[in-house]
Amino acid sequence: MKIISTAERPINLLEIIGASIVGGMETYVLRLLERLPQDTFRVTCLCVAEGKLTSQLRDIGCSVHITPITDEPDWQSILLGASLIRADAIDVIHAHLPNAHSLAGILSRLTDTPAIATIHGRYLSMRDFEVHKLMNTHISVVAKTAYFQALTLGVTSTKLRFIPNGIDTKIFYPAPKSNYLHSLIKIPPEAPLVGFIGRLSPEKGPEMFVRMAQLAHKRLKNCHFVLVGEGPMRRELQNEIDEHDLTDHIHMAGLQRDMTKIYPCLDLVVSTSYSEAMPLVIVEAMASGLPVVATNVGGVVDIVEVGGTGLLKKPGDTEGLANDVVTLMTSNSIRIRMGEAARKRVEEKFDLNDIVAQTAQLLRSLPQSGIKGSDADTAKGYRKARS
Repeated sequence: MKIISTAERPINLLEIIGASIVGGMETYVLRLLERLPQDTFRVTCLCVAEGKLTSQLRDIGCSVHITPITDEPDWQSILLGASLIRADAIDVIHAHLPNAHSLAGILSRLTDTPAIATIHGRYLSMRDFEVHKLMNTHISVVAKTAYFQALTLGVTSTKLRFIPNGIDTKIFYPAPKSNYLHSLIKIPPEAPLVGFIGRLSPEKGPEMFVRMAQLAHKRLKNCHFVLVGEGPMRRELQNEIDEHDLTDHIHMAGLQRDMTKIYPCLDLVVSTSYSEAMPLVIVEAMASGLPVVATNVGGVVDIVEVGGTGLLKKPGDTEGLANDVVTLMTSNSIRIRMGEAARKRVEEKFDLNDIVAQTAQLLRSLPQSGIKGSDADTAKGYRKARS
């Protein structure tokens, strides 16, 4: 029987996705898979539960299967994964989150199929590092902090790649000013508007945005501030806004599904996170022609050029953030210049087409790498059956 090489047919890709909510990681996966060329890749997905994510994956042509994906992979998930690898002639396993990486590592060993984990955080977890060492997996990171940490821990450069997050610059672009959000939160259409966009949870620091807005409002009497998002801190934040009698100028817009309607309403985006890897919100805002005031955590320092496309402060520096917001909101010329520079930087560094092309090239290269040494001995019979 003639064995058809991966150079002559599409790459069969198994995506193992370790969560079911639609957040930053899931957005990354969807954007990647809907843009991978279908004549080059055929995609099978292994997910933890049915939901919006699995529906979206099927809509873009992926084959989707459900199994528990736990920190300690159980026999059910191992059996299903190994069966899929054989049935779909999988060439590469691509994992997202440590629990998925654990399963991918075991399946890689059992079937002699190369595996790679994309690390979506600012650092490698101990679980990711242990799986890499034990199972000889490849690692791709979205933040430079994770890249240099991995090198320090002893991950070899041949097993490590840095590919940042990207966004579609044809979807997010500098659009004419809009009062869509103004109407939603019932403020005058001409009112300046500063926005926080993200999950209302402790790591994002939304309480710092409220405190920053409280300080900035004292010097920006006509300016309004809005939190776009949902999360466990919503009630706490609303109570703080009410307590300081700021409901007329600090607003909560809730979760907004279509962000392309939101950015044209804003004059400035503020990120107050205590922890980030490479936040898509900042890249989307910059692509939309908005400067950014942010905390200098994780991959943010690789996105924002201080003084060029925005301003950075230490996490928790409420007064410093407020001063930066006042500086930009009182100078249209500086704000416009930074917004134009922000758009140009995203086009040059974070365009999704370029990011997908880099990722596709990496995935195409992995079937040639295989698993070296004794790792392959455990799978000789299985590999023979697949061919």
